[in-house]
Amino acid sequence: MKSLVSATFALLATVSGVTMALAEYPERPVSIIEPWPPGDVDDQLLRVIAEVFTQETGVPAKVVNRPGGFGLEGAASVLSSPADGYTIGSFLIDIPTSYPILGIAPYAREDMEVIGLNMNFPFMLAARKDAPYNNLAELAAYAKDNPVSFGHFGFETIPAQQTFEAARQLGFSFSTETGYEVTDCTTLSNGDADVINTTVALVLACKDDVKAIAAYTEAPLSVFPDGPLLRDQISGPTFTLWSGIFVPKGTPQEAKDKLAAIIEKAMQSDQAKQIAETTGAEIYWQPAAEAQARIDADFEAVKALFAKMKQ
Repeated sequence: MKSLVSATFALLATVSGVTMALAEYPERPVSIIEPWPPGDVDDQLLRVIAEVFTQETGVPAKVVNRPGGFGLEGAASVLSSPADGYTIGSFLIDIPTSYPILGIAPYAREDMEVIGLNMNFPFMLAARKDAPYNNLAELAAYAKDNPVSFGHFGFETIPAQQTFEAARQLGFSFSTETGYEVTDCTTLSNGDADVINTTVALVLACKDDVKAIAAYTEAPLSVFPDGPLLRDQISGPTFTLWSGIFVPKGTPQEAKDKLAAIIEKAMQSDQAKQIAETTGAEIYWQPAAEAQARIDADFEAVKALFAKMKQ
């Protein structure tokens, strides 16, 4: 009898082990963390990814907005989660570059792995349509005799530092500068700031009352085609503000591969193409190896940009 019981337990253990080995990712719902409030381009794309994920796997995926600390709170929540593929995050360029460089991140670069990069933000320096300047040179001339307030997504963010670098090169200073979780139509219309770092998606509602005096992109913004490129107005490197999908280090390769295939399909969907057309975002898929090389190169260039803060 003892031999029979032992054999039975051994058989059950073997069957259980086989069952676990055959279990495929995902077995339960996946959370996609967005470290910013709802509404911007990356948030819209994450909802497309969640929809395609559910269609492809039959397992729900949901977008969870966790704003705070200019993206730090959401990023930290992802990187402190188990490395099992069930919590993933959408990280802007600052999260793996400028925040660790400045020592303000509660994580290290080595704590994350990139699944791939999927978009470039249609980012710009915007002003009211009736502002007496149309480019950075005109802004500089105006600011030398008049106060100009600047609203941005945080002093530590790359767009803000690129804007400060432009001011340094053109010989002017902003009268005030303030970081916001969101800069949009009301930031300008309420007079909270005269110029703002923002994205096209956040000012679509007032696009007829707004103009771009610098586009932080590789090509002109489709929604604001007359907005001059930042790179054509200052010297030195400028940065495309990419965003991508990241997971905690040690996430199983099976999960990473499945996520990559699903996200690539989502970026090729009609919904993603419509978002690109509406917002001017550059939507694509750059897989992990190429994405990591790009991140490493940007890390070194961003380090040089932020070194100027101390000069």
